[in-house]
Amino acid sequence: CHPRVPWCDSATPVSPQAVPLLSLPRRQRTLLVLCGPAQNGALGLVCARHLRTFDYEPTIFYPKRSPDPLFRDFTTQCEKMDIPFLSYLPTEVQLINDAYNAVVDAVLGAEVAEVAQGTEPCAAMLATLRHIRIPIVSLDVPSGWTAGPGDSGDISPAVLVSLAAPKEVARRFQGRRHFLAGRFVPEELRRKFGISPAEYPGSDCVVAL
Repeated sequence: CHPRVPWCDSATPVSPQAVPLLSLPRRQRTLLVLCGPAQNGALGLVCARHLRTFDYEPTIFYPKRSPDPLFRDFTTQCEKMDIPFLSYLPTEVQLINDAYNAVVDAVLGAEVAEVAQGTEPCAAMLATLRHIRIPIVSLDVPSGWTAGPGDSGDISPAVLVSLAAPKEVARRFQGRRHFLAGRFVPEELRRKFGISPAEYPGSDCVVAL
């Protein structure tokens, strides 16, 4: 992990719980990870690394790579683990539905302004997510949804992984599974922001809500 991104290794082990290997409909353990250019994209890179560790076969689409040295390190780690990177996202969504068991949505997060939804490469990835028929696992905030009160976007994730604490947007989530990755939050911050502690089983870093 890294002090600038304290959630990076604490959040992503949820993947085996969210999409168990034995539940995959295809013999190949393929998952597609869509990474945006900001912090949520970095989380997607770390998620892909963990997926590989747990014997999944992730493929990453990361069209606008951040110049941040930390993000570059995450990218290098994935490359060293022989995780493939797509050079383009298929415009025929059915090709994605046929090739992968699920899609990890790490395009936009709570820290990204809504204007980013209409800019490339995020706009193209959001357009693809709107037509995906395989399960979507969204990290922190489903892409295209406003983080605070408001309407839900037109992406319907099957799984939501909230970081630190569920955001207001989680009240509108109607998917089948919701996880919280917040064991790493210091007690001082819990008191400052009024975050109720969750009961994490054993040494797990995530808990099902």
